[in-house]
Amino acid sequence: MPTLKDVARLANVDVSTVSRALNNTAHVHPATKARILEAAKELGYRPNPIAQGLRRGRQHTVGILLPRLQLTIFAEIAQGAQEEARGLGYSIIYADTGDDAKLEAESLNRMRGGIVDAIIIAGTGKNGRILRDIRAEGTPVVQVVRMQEHSMSSVVADYYACSYEAVEYLVDKGCRKIGLIYGPSNFSPYKRRYEGYQDAVREFELESICVTPSTSSVPNSFEFGYRSAVRMLDEYPDIDAIMAAVDIQGMGALRALRERGIRCPDDVRVMSLTGHAIGNMLETTMTAMEVPALDMGRKAARMAIETVEAKASPGDKASVQHLVFSPTLVVRESA
Repeated sequence: MPTLKDVARLANVDVSTVSRALNNTAHVHPATKARILEAAKELGYRPNPIAQGLRRGRQHTVGILLPRLQLTIFAEIAQGAQEEARGLGYSIIYADTGDDAKLEAESLNRMRGGIVDAIIIAGTGKNGRILRDIRAEGTPVVQVVRMQEHSMSSVVADYYACSYEAVEYLVDKGCRKIGLIYGPSNFSPYKRRYEGYQDAVREFELESICVTPSTSSVPNSFEFGYRSAVRMLDEYPDIDAIMAAVDIQGMGALRALRERGIRCPDDVRVMSLTGHAIGNMLETTMTAMEVPALDMGRKAARMAIETVEAKASPGDKASVQHLVFSPTLVVRESA
């Protein structure tokens, strides 16, 4: 691959002149510039965009780290972020961490050091030190869906309201045995859903019926929703409603009911606490407390890019922001 030195040698000038001519950073005599451009064309020289970005201090690229895209809210988060970034003249680099703290750390370390201008992350909560170091190095960090570090901007939903209002709705439908499938409390959305559920069942004097994952489980999965629903049906044969933290768990619960020959919603109602577009595409469409995932992704991208732009504007400074989106009850067939 030809280099600046090769272009300089063919054009019979020094490397600094080639750099000024190609980057338009200083005046170069028109005849000399034409000779340099012709040499670059003849050699097939292409500038390294990463190196250029490092020299100029900006890549116009945002890195996004998400735990899982397939059939989850994170796919819409990613879509919204990409749409917003593209409109602002930025591109996106994705990393799928699988909620693995080690993979997350590796991805963060690859992205730091100038490859991206900002990072959006739905984190595991186990790499706070790396995130703080990255921010101290000058790379803005915006948390999405999960807010683990209070000192960094975040875009989340009101997960407490998601579960509390869902219990209210199901009680109004006559349900008295309402189970909750959720996930590990070290993830803030699961913790807040659990707290909303517990407060609601206490207020309505209901029994608390919860299934939590083992350390080897993947809570944000169809399999976990299925196994949790099977366990609930075995332990509480008179259960009349199942609330799943996320749509993919709810899909697993619907499968468990179908295999048992239990009718939904006549015998057992199923409801997702953090719904998105997939809930309207199922054979039995899923009632959900829906969160505006596309808007959350767009807002996260805008916050990240605005912080990048503020760094480049003298006297302008973007402050830490914490934005909370409210859920909306969308009633469909399952409840």
